[in-house]
Amino acid sequence: MKKNIRSVVKSGFAIFALAFMASSCSSDEGSVFDTPTDQEQENPDGSNTATLIINENDSSNDILVAEASGEVGATVPGRIIYTSVNNQKRLYITQNISGSGDMPFNNFNIEGKDLKEALKGDGSVDLDGDTQKAIDFTFELPVPDIDNGEIVYKFWTTTGKGDFRDATKRKALGVGTITVTVGNGVNPTAEVRSFTDIKLFAPAADGTTKSFFSLLNKTVYRINEGPEFRAFWDFGYYYVNDKAYFASTATYDESFGFPVEGLKAESTEENAATETLNNTYFELSTTNSAGFDAIILSGELNFVTKSTFQTTGVLAVGDVIEFVDNYGKKGLIKITEIQPGFNNDDYIVFDVKIQP
Repeated sequence: MKKNIRSVVKSGFAIFALAFMASSCSSDEGSVFDTPTDQEQENPDGSNTATLIINENDSSNDILVAEASGEVGATVPGRIIYTSVNNQKRLYITQNISGSGDMPFNNFNIEGKDLKEALKGDGSVDLDGDTQKAIDFTFELPVPDIDNGEIVYKFWTTTGKGDFRDATKRKALGVGTITVTVGNGVNPTAEVRSFTDIKLFAPAADGTTKSFFSLLNKTVYRINEGPEFRAFWDFGYYYVNDKAYFASTATYDESFGFPVEGLKAESTEENAATETLNNTYFELSTTNSAGFDAIILSGELNFVTKSTFQTTGVLAVGDVIEFVDNYGKKGLIKITEIQPGFNNDDYIVFDVKIQP
């Protein structure tokens, strides 16, 4: 059954920005996309394609917010026209379905071309920064099958390695927003994001163990996976003096007391001099295991407050830990299993509930 989707294009004050045109991953030779067209030629066929325009030299015609029309299960076209004073090196795109949270997005084609051939390691689009002061292309946005609500796409460009959860990090232009409205456009009450049976291993000095966790994509990472993924890491696990701990990525080396290869940027890495690591703040909760299991809605986590501690106390099975991440999201961690020890096959297992 087809669902109705409203359509409008409107100018607006900055909420989010964009850009597109990409070279093959990490290559500086040529571009996957064609040369940009002149800005005055937008929608020359008279179509109502949702179009975002940002011109750093002249903002009088900027369009920062647009809405698209289409059918559920199909795609809708969106066009980006960005003109920057500085080189735009990467494009970051997020998708938020029915208020479930902004997630990295790169699963679509641009003008019939496979986007994945132009991706950086973190999932951003390589814009070939030596030439991309002006970009213009049309891409296809999927419309997921939902009954009611909004699908929100956000786009921004950066001058270097950015962060899907922080559009201000090395931002060039943005943020621009395209919204697809389905049915009555009302999002359902937001539920928590739940992750179960997450396993982290005691760290190895060479960084080869999966000791770090990302609250963004519920993925565990090897420490030495390095530059493209450091912005994803929120906290890590270590075991010392017969005790288990979590520590934020920013304080991990200091808390653990032993340097781990791959955590800090090498001087030859992109943006090494200004590399930042995520802070996460922990506190033992009075909520018990049953209380953790009962939490369903995002608002039920509003009681969590930000502590000053970026390392947990000693962890034990059954503990529930409150946390606030680097981006202000509140959540709980429930410890379900600990294999004690500092060997690389020793581990901790836990569940997480976090606001979208």
